[in-house]
Amino acid sequence: MLNLFTGGKPDHPLANPKEAKRLLEALPQQELKALEELANWLDSTSLAEGFKPAERLQLVGQIDDAAQPRLRKVARDYFSAQRPSKYQESLMWKQLHEYWRHAGLAWARVIDALQADAKALPVPLVRALRSLGQQIKWQHMRYGPIDPSVWGVINKVYALAEGRGLADTKALAAAGLPESTPKLEFLKAAMFSSSSPDGLLPAEVELAERLIAELAPGFHIGAKAAKDLIYWIDLGQPMAPARVLKAPPATPALRCFGPGRSLATVEAYWQKIATTRQVPSTPNLGGVYEPEVVIEVAQHLALYWSPEPPERQHQRHNVKSRLAVAHGFDGIVEALGGGSGGGSSLDFNASAATAESWIVENVSAGGLGAIVPQVKGDWLQVGALLAMQPDGGANWVVGVVRRLNRITGQEARVGIQTLSRAPSVARFAMRDLGEQVGILLPSPVLGSGETAIAMKTGIYARGQNLETRVDGKHHVYMPQGGAERGEDYDLVRFRQMLRED
Repeated sequence: MLNLFTGGKPDHPLANPKEAKRLLEALPQQELKALEELANWLDSTSLAEGFKPAERLQLVGQIDDAAQPRLRKVARDYFSAQRPSKYQESLMWKQLHEYWRHAGLAWARVIDALQADAKALPVPLVRALRSLGQQIKWQHMRYGPIDPSVWGVINKVYALAEGRGLADTKALAAAGLPESTPKLEFLKAAMFSSSSPDGLLPAEVELAERLIAELAPGFHIGAKAAKDLIYWIDLGQPMAPARVLKAPPATPALRCFGPGRSLATVEAYWQKIATTRQVPSTPNLGGVYEPEVVIEVAQHLALYWSPEPPERQHQRHNVKSRLAVAHGFDGIVEALGGGSGGGSSLDFNASAATAESWIVENVSAGGLGAIVPQVKGDWLQVGALLAMQPDGGANWVVGVVRRLNRITGQEARVGIQTLSRAPSVARFAMRDLGEQVGILLPSPVLGSGETAIAMKTGIYARGQNLETRVDGKHHVYMPQGGAERGEDYDLVRFRQMLRED
């Protein structure tokens, strides 16, 4: 028995099938309002007393089926090329996450009511695990915090599926989707959580989840550690999956899992795209992506699915100090003295009124780790461009957020890659656009001859040389690849040369 929930008394507006049909057909046209209403129906119908188990199963299925096309529409809009406003994006995220939370709990309650009927269990088992897995995905979309209680329910549901011999039994995952099994849905969520989504942009998180769903049939799971089973979880604990770094506790609830043959599949996949510069029509990624984006995400998965865990390039040193942080393209230009006021770089005290104050935890040659005591607004995400000034320092360092974990709703940990320790603002003559501001980011690796330049989104034309004068000398910058795109900037790496006047 799961024994997660208790029941109530029979009295509910949807108890009458005709009234239920009418109410579900009369849902608001606006998707977010409809999803909010459907989430409330899931909650009330799964808790109300008086429904026979089969009736509750059917009614929760009707409500969930009505939500599926709306969920897909809102998710598409969330990642559309015409990005919603921050306010609207926040509303969309909240409703998607809340719907999946209610759906996961509703299906778990159905499972509680149906435990005596093994024939009816596969559908709620599959749909509960899928819903809970989607909740985990949307928590990662905002970089957490990840609620361990969700994993507690996932683990109990999957343990029940195994215990009843139903882990490989097929059932419809949702209206409009193919059949799945409890094992596949569990492995999708477990492998996604294990694949370091905290190092991906939100759109890349979505792409990674799509790829994992397609590759899930190749994943392996077992009751004890093995060479290719590189992650572990205890189904008896409310814990997320963890990498096998030492022998995990040997308990009956121990499960070890890994990518299986899907590691070779994902490696071949990105190599084919790198060769052809085209994204194959299969697997279905749910949208159109640039080849570079798909390659990067597939390589990310291959890296974390490798039998050997990723190693840090540079040794870290623990420190504790304050850090002033300016963010966004305009904020960095202003911090570097290139704003409308001009002048020299701000010092720590002058910038404190406008810059955020973070706490550095560790530093290395390649970057630093920091605590964000209070996350202000929605701007902080993987790919965010930062200007940083250490307490007591006079210079600014520019970096980019590469890893983000929200510890609580307001506190977060970030991993930042250093782009340049000597950034400056310059102006470049652009075809058809006149003179445009850019941020010069000489490589922190001395003598490399490489410089990155950040410009406002949409200004830089691929393949274009850039020219400017620095310290009275004419500099030419020749591009060395495509642009890395952030929320409000494009970042391009260049080879620098001097031109004689």
